[in-house]
Amino acid sequence: MLLQSFSDHDFECGTDEAGRGCLAGPVTAAAVILPPDFEHDWLTDSKQLSAARREALKPIIEQQAVSFCFSHVYQEEIDKINILNASILAMHKSVAGLEPQPHFIIVDGNKFKPYKTIKHKTIIKGDSKYLSIAAASILAKTYRDAYMEKIHEEYPMYHWNQNKGYPTEAHREAIKKYGITKYHRKSFRLLPEQLKLGL
Repeated sequence: MLLQSFSDHDFECGTDEAGRGCLAGPVTAAAVILPPDFEHDWLTDSKQLSAARREALKPIIEQQAVSFCFSHVYQEEIDKINILNASILAMHKSVAGLEPQPHFIIVDGNKFKPYKTIKHKTIIKGDSKYLSIAAASILAKTYRDAYMEKIHEEYPMYHWNQNKGYPTEAHREAIKKYGITKYHRKSFRLLPEQLKLGL
């Protein structure tokens, strides 16, 4: 059973990101403030759910949340500031979009930078412990998946509709065969034998 909240603040938001380990596309974060009485039997860490369940939960979360926001940080920025900083930036941008602003932030994982003067707590595996982080994980994942499906139409040979930019064998084979696109993260090790790519 996931917990409602960590703090005793009225407006506590959960935040999480998706796409950190991908070779292409943005890292996407979401932040969600849920009402204190929110509950749903399916709601858990997005990685534990089927795509169909995530898609079914998305409108429920959006309709019932006090506030929610998601944000993409794209590959150019990831290459400039590194993936950890890009993940935190995406979370900050998502929190910035909440209205009302939260009084407390709970963050999935163990890395975060203070956002303004709002207190925060990092929670390892927070998406399987707290409802608001689980909700944020679902929004981040579904919005990022939708973006990857859109750019798949531009570059179908990389199979982003299936791998969503993660380093699958098919994705790496396509990079070997076709090279890289404007959506690839050039600072990432795209192939085990990267030196041969001539990046």
